[in-house]
Amino acid sequence: MLADWFMQVSFVPRLVAVAIENDARTLRFVREARVFSVNLLHAKDGAEIARRVVMPADGGKIRGRSDAASLQVHDKLSRVRHSFHESGVPLLQDALGWFVCEVEQFVPTGDHTLVIGGVTDGSMLRSGNVLTERDLGWEYAG
Repeated sequence: MLADWFMQVSFVPRLVAVAIENDARTLRFVREARVFSVNLLHAKDGAEIARRVVMPADGGKIRGRSDAASLQVHDKLSRVRHSFHESGVPLLQDALGWFVCEVEQFVPTGDHTLVIGGVTDGSMLRSGNVLTERDLGWEYAG
């Protein structure tokens, strides 16, 4: 998934938080696995990756789609170069960097759930700046 609400929430221990829609497949996967990865996209070329993964995997989440299109499930990872961490989470090969987090807590927050994770591993793959929503010119309105 492409996360818009993500931040560090503690230095010691190193904790991060990400907000995930309550009806997202990703949230179900994170609840089951209790681990997730964060792949930081590069400001130089991350917009192309963002375009490939921005639409929901579940075709039914987009209003106005035909019945056939609503039934489709899209494998977003098939659209990007990736590998898997030993924990099973995906790592994007063309990312700026990545880190892996073990779930510490789930906090219900309206139509999203705040997932707080402890950072257990990570790597910078190349130098540069991280891509932000502002760089894309997109706005997440839920």
